[in-house]
Amino acid sequence: MTDSYAKSAPFIDPLIAGFWQQVGHSLAAELRRLSALSGPVIDLGAGAGRGTRIAAAALPEARLLAVEPSAAMRTALLARLMDDPPLAARTTVVAEGAMEFPFPERVRAVLAVNMIGHLTPDERRSLWARIAARLDPGGIVVVNNPPPTVPAAVPRVASPVVRVGAYDYRGWSEAEPAGDQSVVWHMAYETLHQGRVVARVDVDYDWWVVTDEELRAEWAACALSSRTLGDSDVHLLGRRTS
Repeated sequence: MTDSYAKSAPFIDPLIAGFWQQVGHSLAAELRRLSALSGPVIDLGAGAGRGTRIAAAALPEARLLAVEPSAAMRTALLARLMDDPPLAARTTVVAEGAMEFPFPERVRAVLAVNMIGHLTPDERRSLWARIAARLDPGGIVVVNNPPPTVPAAVPRVASPVVRVGAYDYRGWSEAEPAGDQSVVWHMAYETLHQGRVVARVDVDYDWWVVTDEELRAEWAACALSSRTLGDSDVHLLGRRTS
């Protein structure tokens, strides 16, 4: 399997930090409501572990399974875990993709954040069915569906600049349609010193798109209800009780 993050991994965690800062507090509050449940928390596409750490802090007794197919991203994830021995003791890092991962018999929560575009439509629908079969009746699934949700062009835009020491880090992204259900993202990651680009990495990757309406229909077919996390674009799914 090709590691689509092999070149961009050093940039992903710094540039995605703002997203987790925006949703982290509300997400932690939702996860704390699951403290009476006994299953593990699954973080699909865990990356460098920002979602894993939020879940761990919210549920200090829970076992965690951080599922990440990219060797480059697992390097950052494992380094982060080793700096926190109690967290490392209850977090298992699984070197598989979401479709290969064998779900435990019962889970209390599943995080699927910034990752569903890596799945084909058939894989995505299969994933919902597998999760629904294992999700505790009181558990939740956390999913986001970042734009574009249709195969449309996305003009080039820069990410916020992140400073680490004397260097600044910036990402550029643009997308173009690639058929009737996907786009190709063209990404550029830059390292700057005093405003001058000193290093640049260019990466292209495929991304399957789906509308929220289509997602809700897929979830309903698996007896999963949905609501949003505050005013964010994050969806919280649960098993329907009637």
